Amino acid sequence: MKLTCLFTLLKMGALSLPNRILMAPLTRCRADKDHVPTALMAEHYSQRASVGLIIAAVASAMAGCSSYWTEPGIYNGTQVAGWKQVTDAVHAKGGQIALQIWHGGRSCHPLMNDGAIPMAPSAIPITNNEIHTPKGKVAHVTPHALADEEIPMIIAGFRAAAANAKAAGFDGVEIHGANGYLLDEFLRDGSNQRSGAYGGAVENRARLLLEVLDVTIDVWGSESFTAQ
Repeated sequence: MKLTCLFTLLKMGALSLPNRILMAPLTRCRADKDHVPTALMAEHYSQRASVGLIIAAVASAMAGCSSYWTEPGIYNGTQVAGWKQVTDAVHAKGGQIALQIWHGGRSCHPLMNDGAIPMAPSAIPITNNEIHTPKGKVAHVTPHALADEEIPMIIAGFRAAAANAKAAGFDGVEIHGANGYLLDEFLRDGSNQRSGAYGGAVENRARLLLEVLDVTIDVWGSESFTAQ
C-alpha cells in the first residue's frame, strides 16, 4: 500500500475522516484531583487535531471506579464542562475527537476512591502487580463481587457517561472492554468465576459488555462508537 493512502478520506460509521491516521487513547492522567479535564488537556489534544480522529484517553464512567490518580471522569457536570473546553479546542482546529469510557473494576483502589472497595465479577484480587496511589505503590485489594441486582447500576452508569460525552461535544465514544478492567474482567474466566446470568458460559460472560453496548447505541446510534 502506498503511503499516500494515509492521507485519503476514510468513512468510519457516521464520521468522515480527512485522513487515516488515528490517535490512540493514551492515558496521560492530566486531570485535576476531582477528575476534571484541564486546560493542559485542551492544549494537548488541540495540538494533535490534524489526525483523522483523536480517541481521548480513558474517562471514568462513574464515581468510585478510578484506577489512576488523576485520570478524567465523565460522570458530573463539572467534568462535562471541562471536556467541552477540550472538544471546542479540537473542533476549532478542524479536528474530530471521540472519548474512551471505562470502569476500572478490580484494578481500582480505596486510596483513590474515598475508601470505596473495588467492584469485580468475582472476589478475586490482582496478585501479580501493584498500583500507584497518592501514598505510593501498594498491593491491590480483594474486590467486592457484584451481585446480579447491582449490575443495572453499572449499565446505567455507562449510559449516563455516553450521554455526558455527547453533551460535552464529542464526535463519538469508545467503550473500553480490554486490558483487565471491569468489562474485560467479566469476559475472562480467570477473573469471572461466578455462576448465573453473568458467569460460566462465554455467552453469559459477554452479557455485561453487550448490555453496555446496547445502552450506548440508545444514546449515540450504532455508527458513532466502537468497543475496544
